[in-house]
Amino acid sequence: MARFFKPQKRKITDTKHKEIVINRLDHLGAGIGHLNNKSIFVDGLLPGEKALVQVTDDKKQYARAKVIKRLIDSPARIKPHCPIYDQCGGCNLQHLSHQGQVLAKQQALSDLMVKFAGDQQTTAVEQVTPIIAAEHHYRRCARFSVLLGKDGQLQFGFRKKQSKDIVDVKQCPVLAESLNELLPPLRSLLSTLKGQRHLGHIELIEADNGRVVLIRHLKPFSDKDMTLILNFAQEQNVILFLAPTSDDAELIHGETPYYRLDDLTLYFSPKDFIQVNRDVNKKMVEQATDWLDLQPNDRVLDLFCGLGNFSLPLAKHAKAVVGVEGIDEMVHRASENAMCNKQSNAAFYQANLDEDVTKLAWAREPFNKILLDPARAGAAGVMEHVVKLKPERVVYVSCNPATLARDSQVLLKKGYQLERLGMLDMFPQTGHLESMALFVKAKAVKKKRVVTKL
Repeated sequence: MARFFKPQKRKITDTKHKEIVINRLDHLGAGIGHLNNKSIFVDGLLPGEKALVQVTDDKKQYARAKVIKRLIDSPARIKPHCPIYDQCGGCNLQHLSHQGQVLAKQQALSDLMVKFAGDQQTTAVEQVTPIIAAEHHYRRCARFSVLLGKDGQLQFGFRKKQSKDIVDVKQCPVLAESLNELLPPLRSLLSTLKGQRHLGHIELIEADNGRVVLIRHLKPFSDKDMTLILNFAQEQNVILFLAPTSDDAELIHGETPYYRLDDLTLYFSPKDFIQVNRDVNKKMVEQATDWLDLQPNDRVLDLFCGLGNFSLPLAKHAKAVVGVEGIDEMVHRASENAMCNKQSNAAFYQANLDEDVTKLAWAREPFNKILLDPARAGAAGVMEHVVKLKPERVVYVSCNPATLARDSQVLLKKGYQLERLGMLDMFPQTGHLESMALFVKAKAVKKKRVVTKL
C-alpha cells in the first residue's frame, strides 16, 4: 500500500508573558521554576524571585524562558560589578554574592548525585568543606575574539550571550590583573596591523615565567606587521606564539612557559589545557593526594592525565604512577615534565580511553589506586575497565557534575561506596563548578567520624 508524506503539525510556542517563581538553581546557574507542571529554566533569576517571563524554547519535558521583568527580588541579589555583565557570555552569576554562589553550587552537586546515584547511596556521604579562593582576578588564561567590522573598526572582546557577536572588553574583573594590564597595548597593536582581517583569535595566559600571547592568524603576516608584533613582544616582555593553523603554536619570542606546583615545574604550550585557576588547582591537587591516602608501595593510575598536573605531584608519594592520555602531544609533554623534575617513577602512555585499557602492556602490573580527570563529556567509556582493575580507591575529578553523577553508577553497582564529595569553586562568578568524589571498595571503607546528610 502506498504511503503518502504527511507533514507534522508545527508546534507553536506560547510567547505570552507569564509569572513564575524560582525554586532553585540548576548546576549551570539558571533559575528553575514551574509552569503547568513543566520545569522552566530562566537565566538571571534567583531562588525566591518572582518574574514575568517569555518562553523561548518549549520542549516536551522542559522549557527555557527569558526575563521580561523581575517582580520580586531575592535578598541575596547584588549589583553585578562588571559594566558589560548583561551582554558578556562569560559570567552568569555576578548577581549573586560569592558566598551564595558557593552554597548554590554545593546544593546543585548534591542534587545531581542523589538524582543519578540514588538517595540510599548518597545520604550518608561526607560532604567536605568546598575549595575556594579569590572571587576576582583568578583567571590565568582567556581567549579573546577578534573581528574587523563592516565599519573598519576592530572588535576585540568576548562573545555575547548566546550569540557570535562580540562585546568590547577593556577590562575583565575575573581576568588576572597582569593580563588586564596587557589589554590596552595589545588592542593598540592589533588596530595598527595591515592584516587585521586575517586575525583569528587571541589567547592570553599568565605563566609563572611571564605573560603569554598567542595570535591565531589565517594568512601570513607581512614583514611590516611582523616587525610591529615583535616590537610589541619586546616592549611588553611577553612570551609570543603565532598560530598559523588551529593545531600549531610557534614560539616567536621568549622561553617556553611553565607553572609551578610547590617544587615541581610543569612546562606547557598555549595549545595545552591547563586549569584556569592557579590557587584552586593547587588545593585541588593537594586534596586528591590526601583522599588517595598514598603509601610508599602504591601504584597509581592517572587517566586523562594531560601534561602531568596530578601525576607528578602523586609520584612524590607513591612507588609508581602511570599517566594515560589520548593525545600524543600531551603524553610527550608529560614525559618531558617528568624528566625535567627528575621523577623516574612516573611514566606516560597514549591510549584510546574508550577501549579496554586493561589489555595494554602498562596495565599488566596491578594498580591499587586510580585518579580520573576527564573532560566535560565524562569517562563513560572507561568506567567498566576501571572496575576490572580492582583499585582500593578511586578519586574522580570532574568539571561536569552531571557526568560525574552518571559515571559513578558503575562504581556504586560494582561494590564501591561514595565516601567523600567536594565542590571546587574553580570558576567564581559563573555557574560552572568543579567537583571531586572519593569511591572506596566496600570492604576497605573505614568508619567515618563526620557524616553530613546531603
